[in-house]
Amino acid sequence: MDQAHVAPGLPGVGVVKVLLVEDDEGDAFLVSELLDEDAAPVQIDVATTVAAARQRLQRPGTTPYDCVLLDLGLPDANGLDALHAVLEVADGAAVLCLTGLDDEHRGVAAAAAGAQDYLVKGQVDGQLLRRSIRYAIERKRADEQLRALYASELRAAENARLERGLLPHPEVADPTIGVTTRYRPGREAVLGGDFYDVVETDDGTLFLLIGDVAGHGPDEAALGVCLRIAWRTLVLAGLDRERLLPVLEDVLVRERRSEEVFATLCMVVVAPDRSSARVFLAGHPAPLLLGESPEQLPDELVGPALGVLPGVVWGSRIVELSPGWRLMLFTDGIVEGHVGDGSERLGVPGLLALAVQSPGYPDSGALVDDLIARARELHGGDLSDDLAVVVVGHEPAAQAAAGAR
Repeated sequence: MDQAHVAPGLPGVGVVKVLLVEDDEGDAFLVSELLDEDAAPVQIDVATTVAAARQRLQRPGTTPYDCVLLDLGLPDANGLDALHAVLEVADGAAVLCLTGLDDEHRGVAAAAAGAQDYLVKGQVDGQLLRRSIRYAIERKRADEQLRALYASELRAAENARLERGLLPHPEVADPTIGVTTRYRPGREAVLGGDFYDVVETDDGTLFLLIGDVAGHGPDEAALGVCLRIAWRTLVLAGLDRERLLPVLEDVLVRERRSEEVFATLCMVVVAPDRSSARVFLAGHPAPLLLGESPEQLPDELVGPALGVLPGVVWGSRIVELSPGWRLMLFTDGIVEGHVGDGSERLGVPGLLALAVQSPGYPDSGALVDDLIARARELHGGDLSDDLAVVVVGHEPAAQAAAGAR
């Protein structure tokens, strides 16, 4: 019959919970006596079979065991079979095996198979038993921490590889154009539903894209990558700019998992001479023009998001650009954060105000980092939505410097 025993605890020391799996009453009594002699702060529960031990280890609502003392010769399991059966359900408990005097090799094999250590019956005193239990528990914790660290490092490496493969590298040959990008998914993932890209074609036309697939799951992230790659392919294939959004919508409709899925999008096409741009808006905020003071480009010609009204024709408008211009495209993740504890959101006016106050203005990298940091601060923590920001700047001096060399 299963039993329980509590050895005297030491003042100020937490009780270590141990499950002794031993069918020999004499050996079980001896272990209890050894721990009593050493006044070890240990609570001992006794199970006489592996089946009973598995039940105790899996019993819901009970404090988990710190250590399992496992006899390798039991009525329902022997040797490594007993060990494997216990390890399957031991969770975070250390496993310390007990062997007979003439069977030490089984203890060595058990340690190699996953036990933290082994003890030989008849060669153990109270001090050694307590120390072995403590070391087994610490060794188990160290192993768990090492595995967690390895898994974390492996996950980080995989995420970095995925990010390098899925996030775009701007394709720009013009030395007068600088591109700054920032991307933060709104959940623990490599990518969210936001996407962006920057591509320069052979004739010098510069295409800028930013978009947001509604939702936050892996399906939305996959669709965002799909739309971005499709857009780049269409641009490089020379499709007319007026046809890009209709074809992208067709891709979205064919690839989305339900009719409720849609995507907002902003596309800017900068002329080869860099003096003007044509802006297309599909349910997306208009970019900011970062001049002497920041301002949002007109958005009165904004059309519906992709997938909302299939077959619609999107309008566009031309924007004149002065030398040294900078355009900031962004997704709504940076403007939909709250301001304080109320329901007020940052919004585009708040983003413009933050830009004016930013000590980094108008330097692209410093400005974007400051805007994201300030938006998070006002929100009171991490922003809940995906976030993408792209700043494309024109630096005529860069071309002159390149020519001088």
